Amino acid sequence: MKAWLNKAAQTLGGLLFVALFLVFVVQITARFGLNKPLAWSDEAAVILYVWIILWAAATMVPQREHVAFDLLWNYANARWRRILQVLGNALVGGLALAAVPASWDYVHFMAREGTPVLGVPLMAVYLPFVILLLAMVLRSLGPIVQALRGPPDRVEDDPLRETHADAISRKRQVANSKAAQA
Repeated sequence: MKAWLNKAAQTLGGLLFVALFLVFVVQITARFGLNKPLAWSDEAAVILYVWIILWAAATMVPQREHVAFDLLWNYANARWRRILQVLGNALVGGLALAAVPASWDYVHFMAREGTPVLGVPLMAVYLPFVILLLAMVLRSLGPIVQALRGPPDRVEDDPLRETHADAISRKRQVANSKAAQA
């Protein structure tokens, strides 16, 4: 089920990106090729851009790729990393959960307004923000449960095992292998 949802999220993200690319092509052709700029294309590009960024952050970008403040993390042992994992995810998930009701009220309120050119209800424009908040809540639960369960059976399965020095070493190895291939 998770693989199917992941594939669906990536497909929708890809379709949004293709739509944005096509709007750009139409916009550039009309503006520079035909010397007739189209107002709707600017608006459509902005709406699609907002959707792409928030959709990708909510569903497509792995949690390990998001910005992290790891000053304490790098110096903590496994036990303290689990504690930090629970606290950090509880903070992020809790704040996102607290923001959902007010955000939904605002998005729902904006349904009465439309965009200036296309008339797209602003609820449709701002809806991905609520989706992002809900995804943050759900994505925070998994690491909390994992940390509370304790260490995995195999060291290779432990997402907490890579230290800062390990990450730097891995990045250097990747860079060296790319340089060797070139």
